[in-house]
Amino acid sequence: MFYGTAIVSTLLFFLTGVVFEEKPKYPPSHSQALLQAMPPEDYSYKQSIINLIKNVPFVLLLISYGIMTGTFYSVSTLLNQMIVTHYEGEEVNAGRIGLTLVVAGMVGSIICGLWLDYTKTYKQTTLIVYILSFIGMVVFTFTLDLGYLIVVFVTGGVLGFFMTGYLPLGFEFAVEITYPESEGTSSGLLNASAQIFGIVFTLVQGKLTTDYSPRAGNLFLCAWLFVGIILTGN
Repeated sequence: MFYGTAIVSTLLFFLTGVVFEEKPKYPPSHSQALLQAMPPEDYSYKQSIINLIKNVPFVLLLISYGIMTGTFYSVSTLLNQMIVTHYEGEEVNAGRIGLTLVVAGMVGSIICGLWLDYTKTYKQTTLIVYILSFIGMVVFTFTLDLGYLIVVFVTGGVLGFFMTGYLPLGFEFAVEITYPESEGTSSGLLNASAQIFGIVFTLVQGKLTTDYSPRAGNLFLCAWLFVGIILTGN
């Protein structure tokens, strides 16, 4: 498995060095067009971060994005433990549910991205998907122990669809509310926020799941998602 990964990674490394150009012929966005038009000494990555931190709407998005993505990371990491707690000996199906979560998320990302591109309703779409993710998490939490694996497959798929579908929405929304700052800076901060929340949520949910039950850990995440809805609505 590792040899295969090493071969593919090495091939991509050489292709990047040989095929990729330094920059595209045409700027991919308005912010990049502005950056290319100004002298290099006029651009400061540090100043760009400071500007974004002073941008209140972006800070709210930064936190809400971290909550959503951190929740998804935590659920994905602890999914096997949650499934096996209520369905002993179903490790294989736990893996299949995880696969369902990922595949549904891929579909959700494409559909949500296309919808946003068609409607340009950034905040409305982001808020609606956030609310649907919260509802999906609540339903997943209270149906996990019903004893029907098919229900877990369905609720897990719905959860993955909306949670992963939120990711491109968060990036696009950030670009809109931070213009003319570089989208690379805003995307980097969003990813950092996601990693921080993911680590904290996984540790806390894991502790609650071990000491109490999967429902306790999931309710912890539901509470944070509700906070995320409030931040997104503002």
